[in-house]
Amino acid sequence: MSREEERLRKWRKMIGVDGADWEQYVQRKPQVVKRRIRKGIPDCLRGLVWQLISGSRDLLLMNPGVYEQLVFYETSASELDIIRDISRTFPSHVFFQQRHGPGQISLYNVLKAYSVYDPDVGYVQGMGFLAGLLLLYMSEEDAFWLLVALLKGTVHAPLEGLYLVGLPLIQQYLFQFEHLVKEELPRLGTHLEEELINPSMYASQWFFTVFSYSFPFPLAVRIWDVFLAEGVKVIFRVGLALLRYCHDDLVKLPFEKLVHALRNFSENVLNPDILLPMAYSIKVSRRLEELRQEYLKTTTLAHQLQTVKSDNDMQPTRQKKGASLRVEALLSFRRVNRGRRRLARLNVRPKKFLRAIFR
Repeated sequence: MSREEERLRKWRKMIGVDGADWEQYVQRKPQVVKRRIRKGIPDCLRGLVWQLISGSRDLLLMNPGVYEQLVFYETSASELDIIRDISRTFPSHVFFQQRHGPGQISLYNVLKAYSVYDPDVGYVQGMGFLAGLLLLYMSEEDAFWLLVALLKGTVHAPLEGLYLVGLPLIQQYLFQFEHLVKEELPRLGTHLEEELINPSMYASQWFFTVFSYSFPFPLAVRIWDVFLAEGVKVIFRVGLALLRYCHDDLVKLPFEKLVHALRNFSENVLNPDILLPMAYSIKVSRRLEELRQEYLKTTTLAHQLQTVKSDNDMQPTRQKKGASLRVEALLSFRRVNRGRRRLARLNVRPKKFLRAIFR
């Protein structure tokens, strides 16, 4: 028996028939499961395992007939936007190349169903890469419920904030990532700041599509294995590992070449067996929570600033002094948080921002 056959045998034993033994095995040997997922799920079992670790299988079983209703009996305000973007999703992959072929039809159905299911999110450019990757491993209905599990947070924190109006979650993630770069790679962080480069210029698509947009398929699916099992922290880890691997070259580059390098990594960098162990060695969980709290505090103060300014504009001149002092205090705080100010610009035209990412 070859090494790959032995590996597949172990996974089949761990899963059981159609996933029947999965939960029990996870409870008994969580570290074994974690280690095996990090080494990569066998491709022939990937679709099933993704459904099991995401909780989407349970959603499917609890909602019989819902997907069919959404696809065939409901209309969506986003249908034209979805049709426009279909051909831009994995255009070089054979499954999605044929115009109005089975791949494009399945992708349209999943995105349309989700836009009806969750009208607050609807459809946003970039969601197609999530749904498209899922469709390569499972049926339309399975892919739909896994998308629901991700965005609604069945197992991990919900990701719908990536696509809500104003892109609130992407702003938080970029704030956190910028701070992590400065802390983990201070020399590179300083160089990026001097060159006026912030994470929105190169890392946004990492978070929007979980590395599925422009990264090699073998690396993308290995990242997804761990992402579905351990959550969004793996995106931060992989992003930091990419920068760490290329650190000595990046710190020497001027602005234009630096932006190009951050968006186009060489093939030797993107070897999953080299990059992912490096990513797993970077510990970020505790610091991510601290930065999340800091971001929320900064956001709250920015909101207070706007409120105070509005109230101040409505006061008679003789009553403005106290409000002006409060404004100055908040402005000082905001000047300290330069990263937050840059991220706030994403609120202005999120559609234009997304078009720039996925051009």
